[in-house]
Order: sequence, then C-alpha cells, then structure tokens
Amino acid sequence: MTRVPGKQRKHAPARRRTVLAGTVLAGLLCCATSSLASLPPPGPPAIVAQIDHGHFAAARQAIDTALEQQGLTPQAREALQFQRERMHRMLLDFTLTADEAKARIRKQIPDLTDAEFARWDHAGLLEHMVIDGRTLYFNRAPSNLFLLSDEARARRGRSAPALPPNGPNELLNDHHRAAFREAVESGKTGVLPMRVRVTQTVTVDANAVPAGETVKAWIPYPRAIPGQQDDIHFVASQPAGARVAPVDTLQRTAYMEAPARAGQPTVFKLTYELTLRAQSHPIDPARVVPATITPQLEPFVQERAPHIVFTDDLRAFSRKVVGDEKNPYRIAQKLFAAVDAIPWAGAREYSTISNISDYTLHAGHGDCGEQTLLLLTLLRLNGIPARWQSGWMFSDGDYDNIHDWGQLYLAPYGWVPVDVTFGQLEPKAGDDPRLRWFYLGGLDAYRIAFNDDYSRPFVPAKQFPRSETVDSQRGEVEWRGGNLYFDKWDYHFDWQFLHGRNDK
Repeated sequence: MTRVPGKQRKHAPARRRTVLAGTVLAGLLCCATSSLASLPPPGPPAIVAQIDHGHFAAARQAIDTALEQQGLTPQAREALQFQRERMHRMLLDFTLTADEAKARIRKQIPDLTDAEFARWDHAGLLEHMVIDGRTLYFNRAPSNLFLLSDEARARRGRSAPALPPNGPNELLNDHHRAAFREAVESGKTGVLPMRVRVTQTVTVDANAVPAGETVKAWIPYPRAIPGQQDDIHFVASQPAGARVAPVDTLQRTAYMEAPARAGQPTVFKLTYELTLRAQSHPIDPARVVPATITPQLEPFVQERAPHIVFTDDLRAFSRKVVGDEKNPYRIAQKLFAAVDAIPWAGAREYSTISNISDYTLHAGHGDCGEQTLLLLTLLRLNGIPARWQSGWMFSDGDYDNIHDWGQLYLAPYGWVPVDVTFGQLEPKAGDDPRLRWFYLGGLDAYRIAFNDDYSRPFVPAKQFPRSETVDSQRGEVEWRGGNLYFDKWDYHFDWQFLHGRNDK
C-alpha cells in the first residue's frame, strides 16, 4: 500500500470529505492571555448540519435570518459568519463535475468506462458532495483514487506518472536502527543530536492587498521541548523585527508586518537554528500500568469538541478493536495498527470539517492530521492520555513536507511520541523485532515541532479567523480588510545541516 506522509505541499485548498458506502477497517491551556478571536466559535448545530449535508442555500438563508436577530452577541455573530466562510472554502475544495473527474482519471486510464467510474464512486473511492442538488467532486478525488484502489492502480496506462513515493523515514532505515540502539545502550530517550538552520518564507500574491495597506503574517516557530528540540536561536527575519511568541505558546509563531506595494508580492522570511534529536523509548509492555489521572493529565483523557468527541460509532469501533485487552500499551498497539490500516489520501482543508475524528472514522482514508486526531480520540476514550504535536519534516535530500503526529502517556515511561501515519515498520533479518513499533514510542530526528496542541490562539492574536483553524504549519496572513486564504499566498522551507547530520 502506497502512503504519502503529511499534508499536501501546495497551498491551494486540498483536504477532503468522503461519502463512503463501505465500513472503516471491518489541555493544556495556553498560558498566554491573548484572545481566542482567531479561532471561530462553534456554529449553531442545525446550520452546521445543513452545511455538512450540502444544503448550502438553506444554510445561507438561516444565517441571514439569524444575523438579523436583535441582541446577537459578537461571538454568535462571528460563529454565523464563519459558517458562511466555511461554505466558501468547501466550494474551493469541491469544483469538479462528474465529467471533469472522469477526464482527469482518463489521463491515467484512457479506456475508463462510465460503469467503472460509477462503481468506484458508489464504493466511496471518489470523494464528492451533493451541494444544493449538484454533485461536485473533491479536487483531489481523481488522484486519491490511485492511492485507495488496487484495481484502479492496476488499470493505469504505461505512460501514467509515478505514484508519490513513501517518505524517507516511512521505511525502516539505519537512522531508526541507530536511534533505537543508542537509546537501549545509553538509557537516554533523546539521541542522535543534529543542528540545522531553517528559513521559512511566506509570499503573498501581488495585489492581494491594496497598495499601502499593512500585511500581517504569522510564521510558525519551533518550541523548546526537552529531549526533542532545544537551543533555538533566532537568526534573522525579513522584514526585520519579527516578534516571536513566548515559549509557553502552544502554537508558536513569529509575527511580522510589511506594507503592500502595487504589482509586487509581499515577502516574509524567518531564519532560525536549533538542535534536533531522535527519540526512542524501548517499552516493556509488562511494566506498563494504567496511568493515575492527575489534574495535569485530566485534560488529555477528556473530550474536546468539535474534533475529539466520543461518539457512539467511535465507542463501537473501539470495542471491536480493543476487545478485552487491559494493558494500556497493548491497547495502544491495537488502536495504532487499526488507524495505521486506514490508507493515506490527500484531504480537504480542516477548517471545513465539523468533526475530524468522526469524519475520518467514516471516510475510509485520511491524511496525517486526520489519522492522528482519530487515534488521539480512541486513546482518550480508553483512558490513555493523548495529545497533539505537529510541524515540519525534511530529509538528507530534497524532501520536505508539513506533518502531524502526537504523544501518549504510558506509566511508568511518561509522555512518548506516536506517529500513526508512518505506522509500523518492517524489520529485516537481524533487526530487533521491537523496531516494528518504533513510531509507537519513538520519533526520527528529521522533524521540527511548532505545535504542542491544536486550535490554540496565536500571540499576538489574529483579528480574523485563521485559514487553518486546527493546525499551524504553513503560516497565516491577514490585513485590516480580512483574512487571506491559502489561494492568495504560498509558503516555502529551505534548510541546511550545520553539524551532527544523521546519514542513513
């Protein structure tokens, strides 16, 4: 099964909502005092449901009626306005008619029949929505088909482009072996240090903002995390004077402003250095016991609407996967394997999804953040503390991507990493068999964490709702006229190894 880690590289809207007929697999509170204004409040359930079911015209009418009510609070008004914006974003993700989707598939299957298309569509392999009676397909549905269907892959013509390869660390390699070996021999859990310099760039399209107006940008900035990444050194910014958020900001950024100039893109750059370490916690299942849920751990076994909710379907799925198992590590293994079996596919923008974990359970596929939120929800449902982490990953070559993973708490080991998208590795003859579960308790060094939670406020706060209301990896941009969505700007990473490079 070919999987591609992380999210889409291109900034254009691309994450997804699947209508699947088949079945799926047979806080820490921010210490900063900034406002939550950039994170939209939940919308009215009836309107949210109308939008989720594609009844956009009825939802718009309901929003207009609600906005005319007297005494509407600012929070309620913002929630309604965001639901209108959510429909706009969904229409950027779902643009293809059936004929247009077929045309794209026929670039790889020239003799595609209408019957084949209908069968794959009925099986839920071609993500679509019926919006006000019109069936529209997700922009990435044609390419996702070849990630989800063995039959479709086998039907590809000889001239079809190669499918995206696995990421450099999705297959067992010498970096994993060295990290595991050093952890076992030294007793340390943070190993193989290397120092890197990274430059992140956000480029706003020319004339996206009127000339003379101030463009405001938030670029993700790494957090200091013991045993994982530290010794973070700010090098430079363009324009100068970037304001780096406090160290305890759970979604950390560097904030900059620049004037828009007619006919010219507005460019923001941020350069920093830091030391990264691989992590490996060789876990003995016999030592693992149920964690004592302290006040510090309590938030991480609780629901957190809208994306971590213990629905009836999730409870049923958990019972089927976990069975009578009581050992927390063995439960985590079972849930990890079950979510790992969900194939990766390009996903629609998270801000358009009303409940990501529930969505992923029913979709039959998910990208890294969707898989992670599903796993975190299942772990919490079973009393295992679990939390979010995300950022950016890279390699010795020219590979890089934004990516999401997580952490779970296992007594007596404490917090350990988990990357269910990278999933189980395949040990070779002579390998320690525990390497299969490297990413359930371990992490490669080739990644930088920007976030230790999801949907947390920026410092300074955004005035308008974010383009990405869950994660923070690409950046955010706005001006006094409103937020700039991903179709108005692009992002880029450059990096160099300074010392301690972990060659494979």
